[in-house]
Amino acid sequence: MQALAAIAMSCLATIVLAAIPQSVPMPLTIFAAASLKESMDEAAAAYQRAHGQPVRVSYAASSTLARQIEQGAPADVFLSADLDWMDYLQQRQLIDGDSRRDLLGNTLVLIAPKASTAKTLLLERGVDLRPLLGDGRLALALAASVPAGKYAKAAFVSLGVWPSLRAKVAEAENVRAALMLVAREEAPLGVVYASDARAEPGVRVLSTFPASTHPRIVYPVARVAASQHPHADAFMAWLATPAAAAIFRRRGFIVL
Repeated sequence: MQALAAIAMSCLATIVLAAIPQSVPMPLTIFAAASLKESMDEAAAAYQRAHGQPVRVSYAASSTLARQIEQGAPADVFLSADLDWMDYLQQRQLIDGDSRRDLLGNTLVLIAPKASTAKTLLLERGVDLRPLLGDGRLALALAASVPAGKYAKAAFVSLGVWPSLRAKVAEAENVRAALMLVAREEAPLGVVYASDARAEPGVRVLSTFPASTHPRIVYPVARVAASQHPHADAFMAWLATPAAAAIFRRRGFIVL
């Protein structure tokens, strides 16, 4: 009887221990520009496999994310699609300036739906896109605030065609929303990053904007000043490793 009782107690102890939640590391929260979706999903999974640290990524326009950080949103690392919104946070001492560095580059492309009969063209001064648009719209991210939209507007201004296109623009909340307008054939043309076009089989590239027509496309990364997460700096360091660089290159980014 005593032996049976001992076995029963041992089984009960095993059940109780199994019911106690194991310690799970607090997720590392990354705020990343919408154009980084596939690459950062892959990078986050790779880091978690290598280090056992869960990584949670929140995607939106860089402008939206920067304002959320300004309002106190809990983030550990910010990856912007332009320098302006990182500067905005640094001027307000909301990022650790010493941790900041330029991580990635990109190119800007003109896209059409996959089924479009539009031919490739040269984006040169005075180019007229209106015949390709017809009664449709040109899909852009918000030209006043979202990096991809700002780059696109700058390019069209440089080419001297912004006044003729402005009334034909359909602005979207971020570059991925503009991408989907074209992929769903709701817009005959759009401007996105080359990495976005690579990620979406429903579009094809008609032309690449000359780099001289817009500010250099740079994705800076920095630790959010309020973050106390022990893996924030380690994750940023990992983003500069060959393993991470291979992910970004495969997804169409330029590693700086």
